[in-house]
Amino acid sequence: MTKFTANYDDWVDGEDPAIVPSSTVVFSEPHQKKTNSTNTVVMVETAFLASAASLIWLIDYYFPLGPLLKIFFPIPIALIYLRRGTRASWMAALTSGLLLSVLMGPTRSIVFVMPYGFMGIQLGACWRRRVNWQLSIILGALLGSLGIFFRFWLFSLLLGEDLWVYVITQITQFIDWVFLKLGILAQPSFVLIQTLAVGSILLNSLVYLFAVHLVALMLFERLKNPISSPPEWVRVLLND
Repeated sequence: MTKFTANYDDWVDGEDPAIVPSSTVVFSEPHQKKTNSTNTVVMVETAFLASAASLIWLIDYYFPLGPLLKIFFPIPIALIYLRRGTRASWMAALTSGLLLSVLMGPTRSIVFVMPYGFMGIQLGACWRRRVNWQLSIILGALLGSLGIFFRFWLFSLLLGEDLWVYVITQITQFIDWVFLKLGILAQPSFVLIQTLAVGSILLNSLVYLFAVHLVALMLFERLKNPISSPPEWVRVLLND
């Protein structure tokens, strides 16, 4: 608002003082306090959800409960994206990585951030923009598959041994067993083995992302931060 000042020379001369507008601008203190309060809430929520994501990863590592806790790995970071936007979600992913680096070492923190930290950001962006489930699941599955290949590469580098060869060996033995049961007298080709290995990883990621979407659908609805609407057949199954 504009502050006004009076010309007191006119007042001494017996004339009405002239009101001269001053260029001084006075800012509203309540507005500044509201902005500071909002920033504090964003920081607290970001820190809390980053800690929650780290805690879930930590518990699952030391006390594995199968796929139950794994479904919740990207959930906290996706939630902070829905509530506070892009910057807060990136800060949450970075904070989770730094916290896990202190608690478990840099290797374990890296395999959390890639893919689950990035996956939480990707899912939050898709859900906030109301992207359909098919696209968000496919994008998440591709990111999850890249994370699995990254994990193979990182651990192979640290151990000095190619772990992908072990996966190919297991797939080869499985295909040989299937061929034997079916009475097929043939040797599986290398291309077939590689295709089945990559396909199994991608299929696993698709199923995982679908489960994450179901959990987020039921959980975020209660938190007043709903995700994009599921397909019709999913709504029918849930209603039944």
